[in-house]
Amino acid sequence: MTALPSAPVEKVIVTYKAKTAEAGSNAAAKSDAAAKGAATGEALAFERRLAGGGALVDLGDSATKQDVTEVMAAFRADPSVASVEPDIRAYAMAVTPNDTDYAKQWDLFEPTGGMNVPAAWDKTTGSGVTVAVIDTGYAAHSDLASNVISGYDFISSSADARDGNGRDADSKDEGDWNATAGECGTGSPASNSSWHGTHVAGTIAAVTHNTKGIAGIAYNAKIQPVRVLGKCGGSSSDIADAITWASGGTVPGVPANPTPAKVINMSLGGASSTCPSVYQNAINGAVSRGTTVVVAAGNSNANASGFTPANCANVITVASTSREGNRSYYSNYGTIVDVAAPGGETRRATDTPGTVTTPENGIYSTLNSGTTTQSTENYKPYQGTSMAAPHIAGLAALLESAKSSLTPAEIESAIKTNARPLPGTCSGGCGTGIADTAKTVDAVTGTTTPPTGNVFTNATNVTISDNTTVSSSIAVTGLTGNAPATLKVAVDIKHTWRGDLVIDLIAPDGTVRNLKTSSGSDSADNVLATYTVDASTEVANGTWKLQVRDVASGDTGYIDSWSLTF
Repeated sequence: MTALPSAPVEKVIVTYKAKTAEAGSNAAAKSDAAAKGAATGEALAFERRLAGGGALVDLGDSATKQDVTEVMAAFRADPSVASVEPDIRAYAMAVTPNDTDYAKQWDLFEPTGGMNVPAAWDKTTGSGVTVAVIDTGYAAHSDLASNVISGYDFISSSADARDGNGRDADSKDEGDWNATAGECGTGSPASNSSWHGTHVAGTIAAVTHNTKGIAGIAYNAKIQPVRVLGKCGGSSSDIADAITWASGGTVPGVPANPTPAKVINMSLGGASSTCPSVYQNAINGAVSRGTTVVVAAGNSNANASGFTPANCANVITVASTSREGNRSYYSNYGTIVDVAAPGGETRRATDTPGTVTTPENGIYSTLNSGTTTQSTENYKPYQGTSMAAPHIAGLAALLESAKSSLTPAEIESAIKTNARPLPGTCSGGCGTGIADTAKTVDAVTGTTTPPTGNVFTNATNVTISDNTTVSSSIAVTGLTGNAPATLKVAVDIKHTWRGDLVIDLIAPDGTVRNLKTSSGSDSADNVLATYTVDASTEVANGTWKLQVRDVASGDTGYIDSWSLTF
């Protein structure tokens, strides 16, 4: 809110000094209000005693500023009065932004396909958090400029970078156009520059309440553009170094990042049935430094397990949903998807590829009008899991700002736990649903009723291979006595043909309690369930384990997260 309405003062709060008659007696306070009213010519009335001991005195709704000034002066002149102050108005700060194109941002506020963002803005706006956008770089835009800090250009090939050199400290987007078809490999089309990184950045942190353009999800966060995509994309070696640098790690030959990011957004990917070790090592390093890594699931209408870094561990993999709350027709899916977010559809699935028939259903954000090199700034709707991922990166920034002690695993768990089911359909798997911004922020700030009891969570992924036994541990501390007879064990396991799995809870003393048996006829995907266990004979404190056995071949997955509620 940039300006507050001017509301008249109708009441004042009078605090009397200790041991005075008015401090302990409502009758005395009422008599004093009447006396002050007679002295000032106002009809003052004692209304009630406040919890803090002050007396609320009503001036009536016709009191002028001069009347209020005189009444407060009369109370201040009384040696029995410790203080007097006006009973002022407060207003919800999550007001509708005055940005001129905010109405086009259905993805933030519409109840069907939106992400319930505005209701979180009275609690957090991303202040103090840096989000690294590892992408094409930054095309200058006045609706972003004040939120953009220095980044880095990690494109090591000068030809791909189009800036005449290799890596340097200038993250300017030089354009990723391709002049001719086939220039970037067989089947590659000729195309204009996308200014992709700038579009992504706008969704995360466009300047808000500035009477222009759009509103960012975490509009007081900072964007750090890290350039890895140029002509014909980018290399995994450059992208891995960018992940390390952005999160505060050391990259040979590159100056240290003075402002490491707490959130990384990677709206990029390539085909690969496994996560390359160069990616996984960089991601693991980033997460160990406290950086949450958000990745787009991909736009091939295929299982995301065949695309990387979407199939890497320790990332939040994001599928795309439409304005109607369905999985976007192009979005990848599968058991490795953690959560979904609005990515839009600028055309219907049956419309000619490359056309824009429903621009109002895309994700509207900051862009540039240049077809090759930068020209004038503008705004356009895009579609893609590239547009969905920054919604989650923005939410992660809001969470980090609201509670800086949160770990990446806790941020991921909070986002997934508080997502809502898709109002539409998702064939193939869209994680736990569409992320709900306000609900998630409320959950981590404790502004909603928390689950009864003490909750302990482990959201570190554990791979489940064929015919293997794996486990995930939770160290329970700070409790007294035994565990309850109604211990809640919440399990989130991503695995095709879940009938292959046997799931056990192992108590600190080694006692095994079976949660789920195997079944040759249960061909459904994933185990998303909460089991109630009588653990009243077990000491609560200690290391509890979730043990998962895969008893058949042909299907694999991983433990995504699990929790114990005592």
